[in-house]
Amino acid sequence: MLAFLPAHCDTSGKSLSGSSNSTTHKLIYTRVKPYNYDIHKISFSQKENLTTHKRVHTGEKPYHCDVCDKSFSVNSALGKHKRTHTGERPYQCNICGKSFSGSSNLTTHKLIHTGEKPYHCDICGKSFSQAGQVTSHKCIHTGEKLFHCGVCGNSFAEKCHLKRHISVHRDSS
Repeated sequence: MLAFLPAHCDTSGKSLSGSSNSTTHKLIYTRVKPYNYDIHKISFSQKENLTTHKRVHTGEKPYHCDVCDKSFSVNSALGKHKRTHTGERPYQCNICGKSFSGSSNLTTHKLIHTGEKPYHCDICGKSFSQAGQVTSHKCIHTGEKLFHCGVCGNSFAEKCHLKRHISVHRDSS
């Protein structure tokens, strides 16, 4: 009887099933991108990434939530979305213990602990740990109010001000 030995990537430490998966995975490090998309001269190292990218242009969303009927172009986005229904938060910060539904949310959160602020306002230069904070901050300069109350239509420059406002509607009902 033959035992199956998964391929191993020395760079990432990942175990990969089969030699074709190993070869495809290693393309990430060689910068070889054999899958081309001629519409705007972009290339991908993996065929699946090209297929996923094409959905941006076609609008195709083949992954459907069986709870609320939302659709997604990427299966991983559906998986993350489903956690909004289950409340599952499998990604935990090893510093403060706070949990998140997606790994990208955890990565962004960890910037709070490192003090890193990679996002900058191109108007005044102020730095932020999250891209969304820059968007909100820019409203100070533009006077734009991005957050709108669905009950009365009032608009606010900051999300926290909208949240505080919404409690007025809750308390009066």
